[in-house]
Amino acid sequence: MSILVIAEHDNTSLRPATLNTVSAAVVLGGEIDLLVAGGDCQGAADEAATVAGVSRVLMADDPALTDGLAENLAPLIESIARDYSHVLAPATTYGKNLLPRVAALLDVQQISDISAIESPDTFVRPIYAGNALATVRSLDAVKLITVRSTAFDAAGQASAAPIEMVSGSQEAGLSKFIGEELTRSERPELTTADIIVSGGRGMQSSENFEMLESLADKLGAAVGASRAAVDAGYVPNDYQVGQTGKVVAPDLYIAVVISGAIQHLAGMKDSKIIVAINKDEEAPIFQVADYGWVADLFEAIPQLEEALDSPSP
Repeated sequence: MSILVIAEHDNTSLRPATLNTVSAAVVLGGEIDLLVAGGDCQGAADEAATVAGVSRVLMADDPALTDGLAENLAPLIESIARDYSHVLAPATTYGKNLLPRVAALLDVQQISDISAIESPDTFVRPIYAGNALATVRSLDAVKLITVRSTAFDAAGQASAAPIEMVSGSQEAGLSKFIGEELTRSERPELTTADIIVSGGRGMQSSENFEMLESLADKLGAAVGASRAAVDAGYVPNDYQVGQTGKVVAPDLYIAVVISGAIQHLAGMKDSKIIVAINKDEEAPIFQVADYGWVADLFEAIPQLEEALDSPSP
């Protein structure tokens, strides 16, 4: 059995979700090849070679792959995927955009967002916004799978694996990369943070979100938000946690004035400890919270900050 993992990267370094996807491949067993496809991507390939569990790194270095356009990358993967029993990618925006195109080219069914592996052909994936788990079996010769990164630990480091060049990429002419707008922050990245402080529509304004940012800075935490807060324009889209946002599983998740709609819970209910702050004692978030605080946020957050600033006894 041979496994191909598609690396998500920025041509210089790997995205964290790639390491979780490699861990899922290790559970499957067999030889693991890690594909790094990009432009001037030697740095990412060198890092990929040190990931534990990887037997070989395949590097496709071509200007057409620089920006990671799925239309250009999918034919390359299709051309080499038939040599593998499994093709895995992280269940991020990148993987969700790419793998369905590969599945169409291979004429196989994709298995999305797996959270557990029972055997090489049987997998567990959440359905109904995470309220149920489906066990699915695939009889396809090549199994295309996206992996929920929060369900698997990140792979560690090992001695360097060999790097081999592959070719076959070309400019499809179906799309064009125009540009990107990135949110720069000194805080941890949302999907890898150990602590997350999230706010909902009850924050009322982007200015009030500064209270959560201040609290997050004291905790060394990332800042998240519900879809309602994002749609209201309080924070950027990349803050969104939930079914249509990012899936997170930190050690501590602090939900401030978040009602607890099923779509939001789908993105954070696997957090180890959930703390909910809401003045509505009937809010659904309290049903999943380990600790609940019925209080007004404008009183609760300053009290938390004061407690954090106070020296330990």
